[in-house]
Amino acid sequence: MIVLLAFGLSLLLFIVGLLWIFIPALHGLPPVPTKPERIRKALKLANLQPNEVLYDLGAGDGRVLLLAAREFGTKAIGIEVGPIQCAWIWLRAIASGFGNQVQVKWANFYKADLHDADVVFVYATSKEVLKLAPHLEKQMKKGARVVSISADFPDWEPSALDNRELIFIYEMPSTRGSITSYLMKNVNS
Repeated sequence: MIVLLAFGLSLLLFIVGLLWIFIPALHGLPPVPTKPERIRKALKLANLQPNEVLYDLGAGDGRVLLLAAREFGTKAIGIEVGPIQCAWIWLRAIASGFGNQVQVKWANFYKADLHDADVVFVYATSKEVLKLAPHLEKQMKKGARVVSISADFPDWEPSALDNRELIFIYEMPSTRGSITSYLMKNVNS
């Protein structure tokens, strides 16, 4: 009986682990967590304010959401395609006492309604940001900011940049340009 129970538990853990990786990978983005120091730096660079609404596209384990709620006082909403990740984020939010500030939506972020977003956090590949750019341009309100970690939006000029940590901030509506035009403008500053 104990052997059967151990086998069942092992099988369950294997399936949960497989779902954790497999479902996001099917949508093009395997889960890769960002270090809290880098998240904190990115949110400061974006000038995230208390009572603003932050969306994390591809929320993973919820670390961006929880840090934004705890340290910046924001309402934080995660859009995540993985059902296991959604459950994990929900449990973490409740356990940490931020269940009223943190939400998670089981959805594809390419179809998410982002009209109320003040800041959108994205950690994606260059290929993914190209696909995401038109959706953000249609959905985001004037003055909202996009935070991109590691990948720049090649047709947009950043409003701020941390070139050491590869953090790009874009203000909406997007300004046509590139990282090169940003650097050329700021080389004399």
